[in-house]
Amino acid sequence: MQLSETIKIFGSKVSDETLAAELSGRDILGYSIDSRTLRKGELFFAIRGEVHDGHKFVAEVLRRGAIAAVVNKDSDISANLQTSDAGQRTQDHGLRLFIADTLDALQQLASAVVKSWRGQLVAITGSAGKTTTKELTAATLEKIGRVMKTKGNLNNAYGLPLSILQMESNGAHADDFAYGVFEMGMNHAGEIAAMTKFAPPDVAVITNVAAVHLEYFASVDAIAEAKAELISGVKANGAAVLNADDVRVLRMRELRDDLMIRTYGIDQEAAVMARDIEADGLRGTKFLLTTPSGEVKISLPLPGRHNLYNALAAATVADFYQAPLEAIAEALAEVASPKMRGEVTHSDAGFTLIDDSYNSNPRALVEMVTAMTASKGYARKIVVAGEMLELGAAGATLHYEAGRRIAELGIDVVIGVRGLASELVKGAIDAGMTPTAATFFATSAEAAEFLLTEVRAQDLILVKGSRGVKTEIVVEKIKQKSP
Repeated sequence: MQLSETIKIFGSKVSDETLAAELSGRDILGYSIDSRTLRKGELFFAIRGEVHDGHKFVAEVLRRGAIAAVVNKDSDISANLQTSDAGQRTQDHGLRLFIADTLDALQQLASAVVKSWRGQLVAITGSAGKTTTKELTAATLEKIGRVMKTKGNLNNAYGLPLSILQMESNGAHADDFAYGVFEMGMNHAGEIAAMTKFAPPDVAVITNVAAVHLEYFASVDAIAEAKAELISGVKANGAAVLNADDVRVLRMRELRDDLMIRTYGIDQEAAVMARDIEADGLRGTKFLLTTPSGEVKISLPLPGRHNLYNALAAATVADFYQAPLEAIAEALAEVASPKMRGEVTHSDAGFTLIDDSYNSNPRALVEMVTAMTASKGYARKIVVAGEMLELGAAGATLHYEAGRRIAELGIDVVIGVRGLASELVKGAIDAGMTPTAATFFATSAEAAEFLLTEVRAQDLILVKGSRGVKTEIVVEKIKQKSP
């Protein structure tokens, strides 16, 4: 996309008409809201956040080669430039585009790309599994067309438009892509509805609904209502892919009578199902995939029932778009766990580490521990469980119940990290673990130092926690252990 097109979409005033004319024919190489990672030739949006105001970094990014900066017209920058002469502006400040609201402008630009694009937009939400489902869906669709997908955790009001604008970055254009597979995350009601206004999906995928973000919701049913905003935002006559084994998700099929509904499941009858399931611990799962198009044997290298659901969601989308069953099987067989989301490392010291430290909630924690218990050949199984955040008033109870469940599953050692993880340890002890087998530490650093002295060959270790607890410190430390 050329700068002139962007200026036209915004209808914005510019800081220097002469400089704008000089730059108008240049392609924008990318889009950024972060001065630390901005690259030369990118368009910078000065976003006012809760902590930082991007307007403070405008001069810096322009000096570093941003093609222009999008700034609020009521900012101090705008007032200062209006009192400067044009020559000085060109030399010292570069080009700035003045608009009413920079976040709105970012979303407006993404909306313009989506409206003119001839591809298909697949949006994914759910309480758990969004990122892995996104990766698997993108992998299966890549077998039939070029795909753009969410990078990292760019799945909110700021990140989603940046993900979409990747289709117009680095010399690419949106129509180079047949599919866009994007996550839509939320922790407040109304957030998904707002995102569907500038990025209405052709296909919506709902993975599950669980006790996540209860700090901001009165109940799990309220969370379901917020997730259902994605169904309401689907384009007319689009499609919804729903988990038939989650009663709250399945109920969403009643929200629209113009959508094609495709269900998937394991326990309940669905359009797409996994049958003849053979779980093989950390080595993954083999199963027979049945779809409206036929059936095929799948060998999924990701462990756990939760990843089986993620694979079913991806296969349902791919089958909807008429991907050959053999291509779906090939794609699922080739996948690897996303970074910090179930990554398995076999240490030279003889132990095996599962890095699931990107995020955590009670349901996801128990599911991952359950996957551990299906893994054979280990002397001990150790769980490092960080505090699970945004659980509201139910937080202590949810941690306690998770601890009880972990103990009941037969885990040998439990290490709780920070805050309410003390309740998790208490639950494990009340369920029969000894105080020496279930211990609590206030920080990830302390937990890491303890684990370093305890770990030995033939241990299987799971590290899982919310990002705010920084359980990745445990992963980094334990990986350094020598034989």
